Amino acid sequence: MKRLLFLLLLLLPVLTARAQSATLRGTVRDAAGQPLPGVNVFLRGTFDGTSTDSVGGFRFETGAAPGSYVLQASLLGFITSEQPLTLPAPAAPLSFVLRSSPHALGSVVITAGAFEASDEHRSAALTTRDIQTTAGALADVAAAFNTLPGTTRVGEDGMLFVRGGAAAETKVYLDGLPVQNPYNATVAAVPARGRFSPTLFKGTVFSTGGYSALYGQALSGVLLLHSTDLAPETQTGLSATSVFLGASRTKRWERTSLALTADYTNLAPYAALLPQNVRWDQAPRGLATSVALQHRTGAAGMLKVYGTWNGQQLQIGQPSPEPAGTQTVGLRSGNAYLNTTFRSPLRRGWSLQSGLALSRDDQRLRPDSVRLRTLEQALTARVVLINDSAAARFNVKVGAEGLVQQVSQTVQPHAAQALTYRPEFREKRLAGFVESDFQLFNRLAGRVGARAEYSGLLGRWNAAPRLALAYQTTDNSSVSGAYGHFYQTPDNNLLLVAAPQLRFEQARHAVLTYQYTRAGQLLQVEAYHKTYRQLTRFDGLNPRNPRAFDNGGAGYARGVDVLWRDRKTVKYLEYYLSYGFLDTRRQYRQDPVAAVPTFAARHNVSLVTKYWVPALHTQFGATASYGSPRRYHDLNHPEAGYNQGRLPSYQDLSLNASYLTRLFGQFTVVHAAVTNVLARPNVFGYRYATQPAAATGQLNRVAIGPTAPRMVFLGVFVSINKQNPASVNERPE
Repeated sequence: MKRLLFLLLLLLPVLTARAQSATLRGTVRDAAGQPLPGVNVFLRGTFDGTSTDSVGGFRFETGAAPGSYVLQASLLGFITSEQPLTLPAPAAPLSFVLRSSPHALGSVVITAGAFEASDEHRSAALTTRDIQTTAGALADVAAAFNTLPGTTRVGEDGMLFVRGGAAAETKVYLDGLPVQNPYNATVAAVPARGRFSPTLFKGTVFSTGGYSALYGQALSGVLLLHSTDLAPETQTGLSATSVFLGASRTKRWERTSLALTADYTNLAPYAALLPQNVRWDQAPRGLATSVALQHRTGAAGMLKVYGTWNGQQLQIGQPSPEPAGTQTVGLRSGNAYLNTTFRSPLRRGWSLQSGLALSRDDQRLRPDSVRLRTLEQALTARVVLINDSAAARFNVKVGAEGLVQQVSQTVQPHAAQALTYRPEFREKRLAGFVESDFQLFNRLAGRVGARAEYSGLLGRWNAAPRLALAYQTTDNSSVSGAYGHFYQTPDNNLLLVAAPQLRFEQARHAVLTYQYTRAGQLLQVEAYHKTYRQLTRFDGLNPRNPRAFDNGGAGYARGVDVLWRDRKTVKYLEYYLSYGFLDTRRQYRQDPVAAVPTFAARHNVSLVTKYWVPALHTQFGATASYGSPRRYHDLNHPEAGYNQGRLPSYQDLSLNASYLTRLFGQFTVVHAAVTNVLARPNVFGYRYATQPAAATGQLNRVAIGPTAPRMVFLGVFVSINKQNPASVNERPE
């Protein structure tokens, strides 16, 4: 009995506190009366608080003792508001009005190195619709971004080459998670396409230098893709084109949406109808499926699950300088990818962003009699905590990212012989990062951060500081600067040969940007300087000898990029003009000396135009691109020096048109596109014979060019059961 009384005495304060718990509720709005989600509301001096929901409402319980307190509401970019109150709490709801700070951080955007397209930044360079309607891109993400300054069109690869960097130096992130294989599998001299449809995204950020500490493993740039949240409505989509057939079904509930897609591609009929520059023994064909689930949790949380699988195969006969005249290459591949993310507000102004991604990529190549299989499996996890109300003039982001990866190869030099060798490696990499956006003065904002990584495979770690500043010179213009260190592990093909003895490759970026924005117009001028250190080198005559590998390579890239976009001057016309000047040299991989890389062009120009004709319900588009001559190593004239040969300049004119109509009462888009309308025979390089010709003593060579003189695309896209279809009389937005 005494023990029972003793326990009751111990529990009495707890029971009393529960009996005296009070509920605080109310709303937070801005000066215009609009609700503010994500506001940190808490009872000062306690651990009790919450964040406002999507309609600006808040509600939480407190067990604080009766007395006088202060209830505080704060959000980055707004002046903190406080209200005194006495507990027990009043029965009436509480109301806050937050006023924005003069020239708040949100209006001073750090633009150094970035071209953004999202709901938050209307001075966008490219939107999702831009990607779909840019002539020559054929709705491919990388092809569309290759019209922006800072990139070089490398027609034989189709990937993103940024400011003198190789394609592997630009990483793709989907909802904050790095994508290990962002491009479909392909063979040499056949350009690759990105794996993801632009309809998946609500916004993009293309950073060509000086990017945030939240992202790593990229020496040159990052392409950040943000997927859509809940689908707007239930609908069915059907697609019939000259190269693929597709179907999709989207179902929308109150808090959940589910989308299923399937596409079958077969270029055999197309290749039989139009002239080709290669011989297709088996034209590319494949099947791709995807599922996307979005579910809103609570008032502001969001769970997303996206999974995709695609398989493809082809066999191509390419021109060869050898006596046979043709080299046959076959490909069979399968790729599976799963991306799951969750975000939610927490207490006291904190919010959580987390994700998990699984990928499996299996490629089987058959160049002539060689058999090569590469299998890559990876697991990536990421968690980020953000506090947007740590203070009125700064926020805090802290997080971690982990990777577990296994890559293996099976190499059979001769199909008729059983001899094989199987290199492989396993990587465990961990990264941590911290970053803060801050505002020093009304017109001066900045971002400071740092990232550290450890590679279990290399047995090394690195630390990468990042800094960016932005000064708002006028209401319509700003100057930004960014500086940082960036690290990346060598390519998988290099790690398969000499992983333990290699080190992180390193780059340093310095970027200075001027941006002018006005309704419908954007001017961005950017100067940059990038230095490379610890690049991987090896002996080109012994590429399988691990002793021939080291990290003694170095280089630099510097230049100026200019972007002008105008949606205002001429009614119904929008266009942008981009120019990039690049001066770069590097020694890496098999380069015996420092030289201009074969994938870099000194001058790159693109003009992209779109014109809406209301009377025809049609949008017409045109893209004209120019790239100055790239370098190559002329094996027949080694006395000229390494990589001193010059290719012809790259030139391309592409056209498209989108006609809006209704088919059987359903909203329909009829799209036609032609790339390289003038059928210019662009040259991307040369293949040389292994032995000189007896008659001339010279090595025979053949030009590497596009697989076809031009590409013609016709497609019909129908949206069925759509409750709010777009108007055929309004320009696509």
